[in-house]
Amino acid sequence: MSDSEHGDGCIFCKIIAGDIPSQRVYEDESVYAFKDANPKAKIHVLIVPRRHYANVAELAKADPRTLAHIVEVAQSIADQEFHGAYRLIFNSGEDAGQSVFHVHAHVMTGEVLPE
Repeated sequence: MSDSEHGDGCIFCKIIAGDIPSQRVYEDESVYAFKDANPKAKIHVLIVPRRHYANVAELAKADPRTLAHIVEVAQSIADQEFHGAYRLIFNSGEDAGQSVFHVHAHVMTGEVLPE
């Protein structure tokens, strides 16, 4: 999906644009990472591509390089914030818990996480 097809209502597009404040953790030309406002772990960061894709399957099909980069950024965050261990979660679809339909990876670490 192109940037213009997402509409003006995407909260993550607004965060990336700087219209909504966030606690930035990392950014480059293809992704933006920020602290989750409602963390489920000691370290809970969201990584989003700057281009709008509805879910991880759409991203993988359109831009697999950015998907791989998200994994690299997740590892870097875990290396800096913990000893490299982390959980990486993509919720894809409303029934799977996706509530914002701009693909995003949850990086959770900083402690031993329950199964």
